[in-house]
Amino acid sequence: MQRLRFRKEKAKDTKNQALQNFDYRFIDELKSVPIHSSLEENKNYLNALFKDCSDFVIREFNIEDSVKAIMFFVDGMVNTEFANDAMKALMILEGGERLLDRIIETTLPVTQVQKSDNYSDLLLSVLGGDAGLVVDGNTQALMMGIRGMEKRSIQEPETESVIRGPREGFVENLRTNTSMIRRKLKTPRLKMKPMTIGRESNTSIVITYLNDIADPAIVEEVEKRLGKIDIDAVLETGYLEEFIQDSAYSPFPQVQYTERPDTVAASLLQGRVAIIVDGTPFVLIVPFVFAEALQASEDYYERFQISTLIRWLRFFLLILSLLTPGLYVAFTTFHQDLLPTSLLLSVAASREAIPFPAVVEALIMETTFEALREAGIRLPKTIGAAVSILGALVIGQAAVQAGIVSAPMVIVVSLTGIASFTIPRFNEAIAIRILRFPIMIVAAIFGLYGVLICIMLLLGHLANLRSFGIPYLSPFGPLSSSDLKDAMFRSPWWSMRNRPAYMPLKDTVRMGDEASDEIREQGGQRGMSIEHNHDEERGDVK
Repeated sequence: MQRLRFRKEKAKDTKNQALQNFDYRFIDELKSVPIHSSLEENKNYLNALFKDCSDFVIREFNIEDSVKAIMFFVDGMVNTEFANDAMKALMILEGGERLLDRIIETTLPVTQVQKSDNYSDLLLSVLGGDAGLVVDGNTQALMMGIRGMEKRSIQEPETESVIRGPREGFVENLRTNTSMIRRKLKTPRLKMKPMTIGRESNTSIVITYLNDIADPAIVEEVEKRLGKIDIDAVLETGYLEEFIQDSAYSPFPQVQYTERPDTVAASLLQGRVAIIVDGTPFVLIVPFVFAEALQASEDYYERFQISTLIRWLRFFLLILSLLTPGLYVAFTTFHQDLLPTSLLLSVAASREAIPFPAVVEALIMETTFEALREAGIRLPKTIGAAVSILGALVIGQAAVQAGIVSAPMVIVVSLTGIASFTIPRFNEAIAIRILRFPIMIVAAIFGLYGVLICIMLLLGHLANLRSFGIPYLSPFGPLSSSDLKDAMFRSPWWSMRNRPAYMPLKDTVRMGDEASDEIREQGGQRGMSIEHNHDEERGDVK
């Protein structure tokens, strides 16, 4: 008996020692600190933890007249009306109920309530916007989901605007973003696994996928890569992107990001995995291949003929954006004999008074254009566009008149800039802009041979890239002929029965056969079976 009493006292002393121990750095370390049965001990511990935190509120009250309790939350992150209703319901509770299960079942007017027996889980919930409740005599605390933080309303995304399609974009609130995806895909197959990353920020992250389509190996790999991240804070998806991409030093993006819920839903239907981060309107999508960089969500909302033509135009303009300055430098420096005589005379006349070689001229103009583009982004919207456009016109015209650059060089840089704007994915356009400079330098040294060497090295690099195990050049290399209908082309929906073959999927069939076969046989659903009865005397339709 004495031995049992000694063990109980020792356990009590250990528990009190844990409560008094403030030698911690990150909230995860508080897993070993339990909720004390004494309300006063818990109150003192919370006051010590949140010393000098003016936004942390502790409200002490009585359940009826016999049981003491405290509710605590971060001011500005909870719905105070719901918090007041919860306290009011507890204050008028008859009988002085102190059991948490009975309080949850019969008293609290809150739909989301969880229990915690340690301070780590409790504080993560409270600092995320929930309210905590501790009742005297209980070794567990309640976490009430009554969040009420201010958030931005749903608006059209500025980075991915469309003419035809949904006008809603993600916001900085995690639950708003998950609900927008859930509204697109109303199925319990849509899974959303929570994670927390960041020792100081404790950022909430959700991994979402369709478990009847996505390959479990890819989902497991995403969880594995995210689980290895140990950093003090995650403030945006860019933090995670650099950790989880396959090739850290490649200029090409291996992770897609988007502000559009319809883009995320379409990607999930192709077996991909999305990563939603609290505090940012951008969602990451993996795997990501090169062909998708030239695809926009609007391609699937317009007729397939115009979408196919636009895709061909994007491919052509991507090549134009990458190679035009380098080809201009190579032709004017080494291969003048390849130009038509009239064009050669025109270029030579315009360059006659230019004091710089073609490569220096190109570097000056490209750098100036990039500076103007960056200035247009950073300046206020009302004047940013005007500064970038007028600056390019004024500086270009002044430079030509001053004899610093030639008129053909201004035309080349302008075409290159316009071509880069047509690439739907901004991160892919950045990669093309970066590679343009080394190609120009190599072209100035080796001419067209240097440009060809750069192209071969670039293709070799792209062929060697992977995104979560998927070849980056899919479906071009390795060739998947069945997937070309949604890469180089945008085939009509009724002809795309299967999902991408280069993706490992649990379910490859996208649609049924009845409508597709009828359209294929008749050239459309013509309505042959509709009967039209005409009144022969009056000549009108009944």
